[in-house]
Amino acid sequence: MAADEEGFDAAVRRLVPGHAAPEIVIATSGSTDGRGHLVGLGLDALLASAAATLERLGGPGRWVTSLPVHGVAGFQVVLRSALAGFEPRVYAPASGFDEALLAAALAGTEGERRYLSLVPTQLHAALTSGTRLLAAFDAVLVGGAALSPDLAARAAAAGVRVVTTYGSTETAGGCVYDGVPLAGVGVRVVDGRVRLAGPTLADAYLDLSPDAAGQPFVTDAGRRWLVTPDVGRLVDGRLVVEGRADDVLISGGANVSPLVIEAALAGLGGEWLVVGVPDDRWGTWSRPSRPTRTSTWPPSARPPTPCARPSARARWSGWRASRCAPPASPTGARRPRWRRRCSPGARGSAAEPSGRGVLRGTATGAASPPAPGGGPRNPPQVRAD
Repeated sequence: MAADEEGFDAAVRRLVPGHAAPEIVIATSGSTDGRGHLVGLGLDALLASAAATLERLGGPGRWVTSLPVHGVAGFQVVLRSALAGFEPRVYAPASGFDEALLAAALAGTEGERRYLSLVPTQLHAALTSGTRLLAAFDAVLVGGAALSPDLAARAAAAGVRVVTTYGSTETAGGCVYDGVPLAGVGVRVVDGRVRLAGPTLADAYLDLSPDAAGQPFVTDAGRRWLVTPDVGRLVDGRLVVEGRADDVLISGGANVSPLVIEAALAGLGGEWLVVGVPDDRWGTWSRPSRPTRTSTWPPSARPPTPCARPSARARWSGWRASRCAPPASPTGARRPRWRRRCSPGARGSAAEPSGRGVLRGTATGAASPPAPGGGPRNPPQVRAD
């Protein structure tokens, strides 16, 4: 699947011989290598994901699609609708949030269960508009990136029933909801890395040879697992994803997760961004800043932002000051590893690798995810200049 004919032709040229003919091919977003892989998926895997989602959410309902259908998230919205026997409604604003357009998508659905799938940016735009329409949905699935604690709190205050999702194209979409795997899905953490198993797994990367080292699947005790690029831990039966393995900052020889620091700073209110900056002594300092919603790049055009109170300094032994300046240059999706991705609460990597654990999905519902806990056992070196 592709957004247009040109993208389709380009994808076909990347296919590598030697694979069994797939039923569906969906490209990944490219967040790991900047280009993305062509993932071969069986219809059984996609249907297993769709059925498990409807079971977890409480039954069939009307889906409103707001995501591109050539990606796995948008495709699953359409498939879930078909499985439930409903025609999906389309909400596709030209930009930002369009309340009238969403209201039109909801028209005539009174009395039905209603579901919506968004990414955090879309949720932010809707909440900023002040709309109350999101509260009309039985569930609003939010995935594609980490949901910041501040945005989650704003959604809850607005009466939005948010369900956080974790998964990927390689798992036919979200397979862990609010930290709890869907029915049939297995989760384990091995040396800090998250692994996923179950009936929703893809077949292979079709742009790599079947035996290539880049294939992310392994078999353990007869069960096939996806080795994700994410790090996390299991806490009271829930998966807590702490970021991406390739986002780790190394400070003084210790692995530091920007996501963990951002979650702790979120306790002060607002959204935070942590970047790594070179340092002669420590190698890398973790530097926090607090982007403003009204500011634009370049960040040097705005003044330093207050980013600490005395109560916060006790959380981190390396805290040096009460103000911090934004990064010196725009932060893009791909950058040197010492620099953090721009979106607050985006996937980072583990500062506290956990031991091996295993979690298997059930058909029971899940409560809201727990609030982020404190920082790592060894507080990272954090400096605000």
